Amino acid sequence: MNNHLTPFTKSQLALRNGEDKPDIWVAYKGLIYDVTQSKLWKNGKHYEHWAGQDLTDEMKDAPHQEWVFDKFDVVGFLQ
Repeated sequence: MNNHLTPFTKSQLALRNGEDKPDIWVAYKGLIYDVTQSKLWKNGKHYEHWAGQDLTDEMKDAPHQEWVFDKFDVVGFLQ
C-alpha cells in the first residue's frame, strides 16, 4: 500500500459517517475517500448507502462505475 497514506481501521472509518464527526468518508477497494464536499453525500447518506463504510461490495449494483471516486481525495487506506 502507498506509504504516505494513513491507515484506518473499520471502527475509525465508521466514525466518519457525517454524524459522529463532521467528516464523510467511504472506502472502496482498500482506499478511503473524503466525500464530505459532495452534494450527493449530505448527512452521510447517498441513496441506500451510508458513509463510514466500505462500499466495495455495493458498487456492483451501483448505476455508475468506480471512476466516480476519481474526483475525491484519498485520505488513507483501510487496514
